[in-house]
Amino acid sequence: MDQSLYSQSLQIALPLMLFFGFHMLLSRTPDKKVFCNYLLSRRLMGVALLILAANYSVHLFTAIRLRNVNATILMNLSTYFLCYWLFYSAMMILLDKRHVTLGRFLRHLALWVAFSVSTCVVLFLFDNVLVQVWCMAALAAWLVGYGVFLSVHLLRTYSYAIKMFENTYSDDISQYIRWLSIFTYWAIGFGVSCGLLTFLPDKYIFIWILSSIPFYIYLYCCYQNYILFYEKVEKAFLKDVDMPKVSKAGDSVNANKGIPPSYYHEIGMRISDWIEKEGYRKPGISLIELSTLFCTNRTYISTYINTVYNMSFRDWISSLRIEYAKRLMKRHSDMKMNDISEMSGFASLNHFIRIFKAKEGSSPAKWREAEKITT
Repeated sequence: MDQSLYSQSLQIALPLMLFFGFHMLLSRTPDKKVFCNYLLSRRLMGVALLILAANYSVHLFTAIRLRNVNATILMNLSTYFLCYWLFYSAMMILLDKRHVTLGRFLRHLALWVAFSVSTCVVLFLFDNVLVQVWCMAALAAWLVGYGVFLSVHLLRTYSYAIKMFENTYSDDISQYIRWLSIFTYWAIGFGVSCGLLTFLPDKYIFIWILSSIPFYIYLYCCYQNYILFYEKVEKAFLKDVDMPKVSKAGDSVNANKGIPPSYYHEIGMRISDWIEKEGYRKPGISLIELSTLFCTNRTYISTYINTVYNMSFRDWISSLRIEYAKRLMKRHSDMKMNDISEMSGFASLNHFIRIFKAKEGSSPAKWREAEKITT
């Protein structure tokens, strides 16, 4: 092994890990009750990073890799197993505040203890090198399977949160938690690669260490940025804990039978009147607000929109706003796009342009120019 590369990579990674870990563990958040889950999530992530930093410290100050490669690999696998659970729990808390329970904590702790005991058995009871290698490969497969299992559960929870927001809010609340999905996919790739990179030949082991740096920089930056939007997202979660689970547009028992529910006619009339009065232009309109306005159950409205319009609440509101914006552009060819966006009810010009391009296949400016030519 090139000792200089090995030591230098550890010297680069360790201070970063310590800074990220202690900052996430100890830094303050706004003194509001709504930030409790965010603080718990960040502290769990900070603990995970400090555990990884402790692992790096053992590598740097004891040079264990040079003395016993198998012991080093087993130590790494055990460390990753624990950190997988901490990462998963930290992410899940941001999506489901009821996720952390004593029973779940004890189950995962027992799994980690069993995994760690297995590593000790392999290291101290099996003298045959080939047997140790095969056992380490089996433990690595166990680790990867555990990580994939946690990731799938996390992604399913994330997917449900996205659907809930789409069926509840006109604004794109889901954009604020999209980093959770990106991080999870990155974590799957990084977690699997860590399980494999730890088996690299000694002269290439610095790759395993350096590969972690961009991953943890991204994680740290995401947590720092998320605090700006967390309160808005958490309040949305708190308002919608009793929302019905809508798996896809059009799903309802009566819709599957082809029989409209008895309340459809009344809701349809109220929605038609609301559309005629251009109620959709109000910024930040939500399903909760609409159900209060109509004096009805929001489940009924959600089911009606999903079934009759075959789209989510957010897509439905966006389509109404886009059609209004198109009418504005036809009537007022010189009106600024920012004014059109604001009058149509969009949260920002960027949001308006992005939604318009997704629906019409071109930017609002190009669409208006094309309309001028055709007329």
